[in-house]
Amino acid sequence: MSTDTEHVEGESETSPSFLETWTDWYHIPVIGAVMLFMFWARAQSYENFITDDGTPALAAVDSWYHWRTVEWTSENYPNTMPFEIFTGFPTGRYVGQFGTLFDQIIVTIAMIVGLGDPSTETLYLVSLLTVPAMAALVAVPVFFIGRRLGGTVGGIVSILLLALAPGQFFSRTTAGQLQHHVAEVLFMAFAVLAMMLALRVAEREQPIYELVADRDWDGLREPTLYSVLAGVALTLYIWVWPPAVVLIGILAIFFTVQLCLDYVRNVSPDHIAFVGAISLGVTAIGATLLIEEPGTSTTSFGYLQPVSAALVAGGCVFMAWLARQWNAYELDRRYYPGAIAGLIAVAFAVMWLILPDLFSTIVDNASRRVLPFGGGATDQTISEARQPADFTSHVFNEFGAAFYTMLAGLALLIARPFLGREYRTEYTLIVVWALFLTSMAATQIRFAYYLVLAVAVVNAVFVADVIRIFDLDIRGGVDTLRGIETYQVIVLIMVVLLLFAPLLPPMAAGNSTWERGAHVGPSDEAMTWEEANHWMANNTPEPGNWGDAEHADQLDYFGTYEYPDGGDYDYPEGTYGVMSWWDYGHLITTQAERIPHSNPFQQNARSSSAYLTADSEERAELILDAIAAGESPEDHSNAELETMAEDATHEEMRYVMVDHQMAGAKFSAITQWSGPDYNHYYETSEYDVGGEGQNLPAPNENYYDTTMASLYHDDADGMEHYRLVHENDDYAFVGSMQTGDRLSPHYSMSISEYNDLVAASEGGNELETGWSEQTEQIAASLAQTRENNMVDQSLGIPMWEADLLSTVKTYERVEGATITGEVDDEENVLADNATVTAEIELETEPGRTFTYEQTADVADDGTFELTVPYATNDELGVDDGYTDSSVEAIDGEYNVTIGEPGEDGFAGQTEVAETAVVQGDTVTVDLEQVELEDPDEGDDDENGDDDEEGADDGNGDEDEAAGDEDGAETEDE
Repeated sequence: MSTDTEHVEGESETSPSFLETWTDWYHIPVIGAVMLFMFWARAQSYENFITDDGTPALAAVDSWYHWRTVEWTSENYPNTMPFEIFTGFPTGRYVGQFGTLFDQIIVTIAMIVGLGDPSTETLYLVSLLTVPAMAALVAVPVFFIGRRLGGTVGGIVSILLLALAPGQFFSRTTAGQLQHHVAEVLFMAFAVLAMMLALRVAEREQPIYELVADRDWDGLREPTLYSVLAGVALTLYIWVWPPAVVLIGILAIFFTVQLCLDYVRNVSPDHIAFVGAISLGVTAIGATLLIEEPGTSTTSFGYLQPVSAALVAGGCVFMAWLARQWNAYELDRRYYPGAIAGLIAVAFAVMWLILPDLFSTIVDNASRRVLPFGGGATDQTISEARQPADFTSHVFNEFGAAFYTMLAGLALLIARPFLGREYRTEYTLIVVWALFLTSMAATQIRFAYYLVLAVAVVNAVFVADVIRIFDLDIRGGVDTLRGIETYQVIVLIMVVLLLFAPLLPPMAAGNSTWERGAHVGPSDEAMTWEEANHWMANNTPEPGNWGDAEHADQLDYFGTYEYPDGGDYDYPEGTYGVMSWWDYGHLITTQAERIPHSNPFQQNARSSSAYLTADSEERAELILDAIAAGESPEDHSNAELETMAEDATHEEMRYVMVDHQMAGAKFSAITQWSGPDYNHYYETSEYDVGGEGQNLPAPNENYYDTTMASLYHDDADGMEHYRLVHENDDYAFVGSMQTGDRLSPHYSMSISEYNDLVAASEGGNELETGWSEQTEQIAASLAQTRENNMVDQSLGIPMWEADLLSTVKTYERVEGATITGEVDDEENVLADNATVTAEIELETEPGRTFTYEQTADVADDGTFELTVPYATNDELGVDDGYTDSSVEAIDGEYNVTIGEPGEDGFAGQTEVAETAVVQGDTVTVDLEQVELEDPDEGDDDENGDDDEEGADDGNGDEDEAAGDEDGAETEDE
């Protein structure tokens, strides 16, 4: 280094000192620059999440629930939510991994910024920016881990890889991603760094049992301090995310392996056991203080975390003691690992017998989160929990070639003792940790956000060893640089390109971090549901105020509710739940402030699936009654459900919300939770494709018999206890489509998504999103092609068995009014087994009209009764404890008829009050004998011979009606 400045004339005497200082500290500004870049890349689009009306606009549904817990913590600072009553109806839910240290950190920052009383706007802004800030802070522990493995240059390489990785870690740490993932990565990195330091200090100071027995605190002080810090860091990680118990499992494997290696190599295991006992002992104490729910769930602050930590701490002490006994009996050291393996197997066998719940939890979570086999079919319905279809492609998209250089770095690390190089205990920790993170990433797609840590830090080893092998002194002075050979320059360039080129433009092809960060925005799903949920918040009674009840004051949205005995909250009368698919539970809680039955915790997913796939209204009603009775209704016969329903309480499901994705791409996931298998709901039939027959998959009658299809496709036509009360003013194509090369029997595409495709293809015109004359024509065209068993290609996307429907429909569950009457068929104008029909035309708020029809048999004595769910007036509202429906009758009366059109029969009209619909009252209708109109003849009389031509103009010529006129020429998705 003394020759660094000899080539410069007139250098001052302080120059060498300055250069030496720069050499020692140049990494500080580099780290700062990298952190600024990481923050900017993630925060650059935060304005996309700021709305004009001040309502939140977040990415991913879990972000919405964190917003719920952040708001709650702000109202109850510094406490976090002990029990949630605004989800999981009718029991409530302990939310575990939500409402943790992550939320408290955000609220604490907001408290400081807001001077102790932050506004909602301040709280929201802090929530948006804290996540990118935490992501930038990850660079700090990553640098120091990398430097411990590969020097300062290795540390810098580590943080550069971290900053440029465009995959799961980046996508989950941008503004708007209000999720605990970023805190998981940050606190895991600090925990691993702290453990590395504790292990290194223990190796140096060699704390052994005799020092403890002699109370030699001077010799134990430093190892104890660092071990305690490691335990505190691990506790903080668990406080952020209860499933962080996985790191305790990884450490258990590490300590087992390392203690065995040390003993076999004739090294005392005491010093490593000391670190394990102290650090995991501290974690056991800290995790005990966090207990909120009894049980061994990994997602809860329960018994699993402290018990696991205590077992590992005790295991370390036991292994050190056994090693001493092994010496005392002069047993062959080579058999020690086998004895440990046998004892571990016995311990698990005893656990299986005595603590089956704990054993089951460990095995289940190992198969679902850690090992890439054994996961359940329902895990595959959770997009982030799916196993990568092609792991090789997955890791290359995440890290480029850096994943493979990480593997090389691990090999170089393992090979150190065989090459006569120093090998430290912390290297074993890194190897075990990196291998487990790789296995986790191969098990669930999302865990690539953990693997980024291993990829970043282990590449420090790779780079350091390449520099050593090729004698590249890149920190030397000018003379050193002049001495570098050409092959060394080539090697250096190749290493740089290998690590970074796939992560940078143009190789990244629009997938670089700064390019991805520029296009971050709120999730379409949340924005789609916002209209429906805001309508519900304003047009339905508050929970506790249904009907004549006035108990809403007992259900404070920001109230504190302790964990109830048995885990089931006792809701007051007048409380109700909302049935939907679990994906939307958090949105219903936060946007509507109503109580969903199922949620993204997968709570009640099976019962929601059983309801949505019920093949009759009778079974659907029995399932809801069984839920109200506190039963699990799936896999039971109707007779069994009827018995369960006898114990139904006042806690009922009053609303059902369905959307285009539930009827489309999510339908297969819905079927996996309760069965029958998805194949039960579609079949292959021949369709006319441009005049040629083609076999295509499409929904069958089993699908259209489901409760979900009856509600979503048929507007509850023919159902007795469900009425449409709201639909979004945004519509979607729902049915069978060809998307790319895939033929999807159940698929959906909102008009907004369709318009995005049109814009991307730079051809065709966008469609109107609301209900208009244009969308009405398209709907009619789709209906005609469906009736004629044809494929509609007028919009550029082949569709068959498709409808144009609202993105979200909300139904109210009512008793239904019973229309009764009697006819005196003295002239025998009615055929045997005559049917009575009641019809009413209705209009939604966006302007779409539809007809509800109900039928029933006429008894031999001429009497009849049928139950209808729609009212002819809207006399009730929220102030009355009921719904202010946005769907209204057009004519104000039901048309009731008996007989065949065009023949003599009976007809009459009647009003049905809304009170009769919600309370189940009876309405009488008087019918008179008349000649019943034939609708087809009426059209002929009115339009003459133009009926066929009119049909062609309106719907028949699809290219003109919905193609050329709309200009919808797009490429396949």
